[in-house]
Amino acid sequence: MAPETLTEYERRRMENIRRNGEVMASLKLRRIASDLSSSSAQQSMATTKKRPCPSPTPRSPVVLRRSLRTRGLPPNRSPSPSSDPPSPPPNPASAARERIGPFPTADTLVRGSGSADRGLIDAILGASKASESDHVKGRGSGFDPRRSMALREEKVRKVLRERILAVRFLPFGDRTVIAAGNKLGHLGFWDVDYSGGDGDGDGVFVYFPHRAPISGISVHLDSPTKIFTSCYDGFICLMDADSETFNMIYSCGYSIYSLCQAPHDNTSLYFGERGELKLFDLRVGKVSGSWDLHEQRINTIDFHPENVNLFATSSTDGTACIWDLRRSKENKLECLKTVQHNRAVHSAHFSPSGSCLATTRYAISCICFKKTLIDVMVSMQKTILISICRAIWGWDDSYLYLGNMRRAVDVISVADRTTTTLESEHVTSIPCRFAAHPYNVGSLACATAGGKVFLWTKS
Repeated sequence: MAPETLTEYERRRMENIRRNGEVMASLKLRRIASDLSSSSAQQSMATTKKRPCPSPTPRSPVVLRRSLRTRGLPPNRSPSPSSDPPSPPPNPASAARERIGPFPTADTLVRGSGSADRGLIDAILGASKASESDHVKGRGSGFDPRRSMALREEKVRKVLRERILAVRFLPFGDRTVIAAGNKLGHLGFWDVDYSGGDGDGDGVFVYFPHRAPISGISVHLDSPTKIFTSCYDGFICLMDADSETFNMIYSCGYSIYSLCQAPHDNTSLYFGERGELKLFDLRVGKVSGSWDLHEQRINTIDFHPENVNLFATSSTDGTACIWDLRRSKENKLECLKTVQHNRAVHSAHFSPSGSCLATTRYAISCICFKKTLIDVMVSMQKTILISICRAIWGWDDSYLYLGNMRRAVDVISVADRTTTTLESEHVTSIPCRFAAHPYNVGSLACATAGGKVFLWTKS
């Protein structure tokens, strides 16, 4: 095939291309361009590898907001009208919490009737002298609470704000004074017989000695002017009406869940610190004994009314136990009897004669014993719905008292295992803590989660 003939235009174009190639070759432009391209690529890779990580943007510190409830302080008072007691001022409470030694009761007073707390102190000191002659009172043989108890309107009082965790009668025969402790650390007193000598007040006095929930109140029959309180913040406080002072007599790094005094000894305090029982000697001002009793916290401690060496404990580990102080080895006590439950046991109390033991969990069990505390004769159970309730004995071994969900009081007969409900239009919330007057048969105090106290009396 003959070669294709180029036109004049094509020959000139090819000649220009050839000359331009020779010029570029003489200048070495393609080699320089290739070197520059490879160098630029390497530099780009090196820059990418060595690029430092961006430093984190500085942030302002996070401020954790804590509510008044978690700090153990009372809620602010609402501007709307209310019948609730006023919120305690912060200054006296802060000063009280920082003190350990004795300080005046007036420093922690946040609510009083009349002239500060003078009325309460005078009532305690005056009534304590008269109570000695009434020591034999308080045995309720033949008393039937199912037909003989009533609640009158004037026997209802808003004593504290928030839930009441402990309630106790001061052991006076001629005057009725009720002490109550709540979840805020307030200690309230209701002088039921307060006459209002200064023309005002309702007989309620409130102090702020603790900064955490009050777990126990103990007042010995032989020392009614000395009120001991324990608290979840690890303090035990003594309110002495004789010297008109508060004194933090013991402190530790653990919560104290229960407090008790033996009926025949007013110089010792027994308290539950986690699963450990400790004995505090008031004469020397320090712990003189301790025993590991339970795997979890001790909820209640109760001494036998006749045998000074026997006591019962209830625990969150699901057991209620009876112990003998004489059978001690190192930091252990011999357990005479264990009542096993499948849930936490909230209370265990001996009956007034000591022949029965009542325990409360999500059900209530009454265990009656023969001549010794080992042989079980009969067992009775009654289902309840509220774990915060604790059953107590009255003035004999016949009846137990317990709150129910219908805002009433159940009176449980141990003999025939029947329940009678005491109802009143004045009970506006569920009773969860109870106390029976040690001398006046038929006087039953009920405390609620709303801070109210109801006083049932003989009708």
